[in-house]
Amino acid sequence: MTASESDGKAQIGVTGLAVMGSNIARNFARHGYTVALHNRSVAKTEALLADHGDEGTFVRTETIAQFLAALQRPRRVLIMVKAGAATDAVIEELAAAMEPGDIIIDGGNALYTDTMRREKALAARGLHFVGAGISGGEEGALHGPSIMPGGPAESYASLGPLLEEISAHVDGVPCCTHIGPDGSGHFVKMVHNGIEYADMQLIGEAYHLLRDALGLSAPEIADVFAEWNTGELDSYLVEITAEVLRQVDAATGEPLVDVIADAAEQKGTGLWTVKSALDLGVPVTGIAEAVFARALSGAEAQRRAGVGLAAGTLGAAPTDVAGFTEDVRRALYASKIVAYAQGFNQIQAGSAEYGWQIAPGDLATIWRGGCIIRATFLNRIKEAFDADPDLVSLLAAPYFREAVTAAIESWRRVVITATGLGIPVPGFASALAYHDGLRTERLPAALTQAQRDYFGAHTYGRIDKPGKFHTLWSGDRSEVPV
Repeated sequence: MTASESDGKAQIGVTGLAVMGSNIARNFARHGYTVALHNRSVAKTEALLADHGDEGTFVRTETIAQFLAALQRPRRVLIMVKAGAATDAVIEELAAAMEPGDIIIDGGNALYTDTMRREKALAARGLHFVGAGISGGEEGALHGPSIMPGGPAESYASLGPLLEEISAHVDGVPCCTHIGPDGSGHFVKMVHNGIEYADMQLIGEAYHLLRDALGLSAPEIADVFAEWNTGELDSYLVEITAEVLRQVDAATGEPLVDVIADAAEQKGTGLWTVKSALDLGVPVTGIAEAVFARALSGAEAQRRAGVGLAAGTLGAAPTDVAGFTEDVRRALYASKIVAYAQGFNQIQAGSAEYGWQIAPGDLATIWRGGCIIRATFLNRIKEAFDADPDLVSLLAAPYFREAVTAAIESWRRVVITATGLGIPVPGFASALAYHDGLRTERLPAALTQAQRDYFGAHTYGRIDKPGKFHTLWSGDRSEVPV
């Protein structure tokens, strides 16, 4: 519904007008919707109207009562505030003044279990609650993000057209779809961010290798990434990596990347992803290594204490610059495939655990534009799930199997070379170990299980007959069925 078709009231309200909230409000307005504005500090509302009030039709409000009165029924209110207690406070204030059938949308990075709790509580009050993951940063919010709304299907009938219109579009297809019930949208956004962590770590390791193994300068490495972005690694993150590496610091004249402190921060979604994966029993080793790498980068005291620790005998740097650069490119692509494979496995496990019935192919579709991990190869992921909706691993899909086969020798050379030079590559190495773990017909877990049975009588299965068994280790060591 556009503004001209309305009853004079706003079709959508946005409360929380920091940069993300302001930009998404402007996005709605630019698409012809009348947008009611609310912020705890009226100054932010005034600033948005002063700077961008000519971009569309906005309704200025100061109180929650004014805000809700400005909205069409059923009211649709998008909350863009800090996750946690602040979100709960705003939800309660809104819910106390809303009517059955009204919709509250949380567009922040909320923990999915909080969203499940909130949806259940608001449903008991007759209200719809939608946890919507929104990816794309400030620019995406303004020009078209990828949107991952969960919540009741009924609410999507009312809300979906608005969200689809303001989302990014690829090949005419909106980067927004109904993910599933209750916390599914925020769960998917969480895993999306976890994949983002892994992707960024892998890119960082590729940069580290080109810098320290080959001795390339930041501008030279920028050229490498720009070239990579024209092929199968074509993606937003690779694109901006080239731009970042070309940036010169105005104060020193040095590449900006060389004067930025090497301590990466995080806001928690990567951590949540790893915790959830542990609960679900899904190995997301690439995401975990990325989270731990950020933690290590910020461990100032430990890193100071580690200066001068033994390096052993280090190998010689590669002499074939072009050859090693191509090896790194292939290792980056193979490791990236593993990161996505693990992330999609976690989404499949979460969907099964909570009965969400998430369609993985839909996620590949809506992540192709707007979001931080948008990449050309998401089309390949969509094709893989279109061919087999129950695909157990992306690594088993024909395209990705062939891609890894083409990269495997390079991948091994990169990990071996990095180890020989003392350059840490936890992302590349863990991805390769995961791949090797999948392809190994007999893992050492049999020994682990025997040990567990020895000290804790945890039992074990056998390869030659069904059932569980226990060996009487402290007795006559005979085997008994359990």
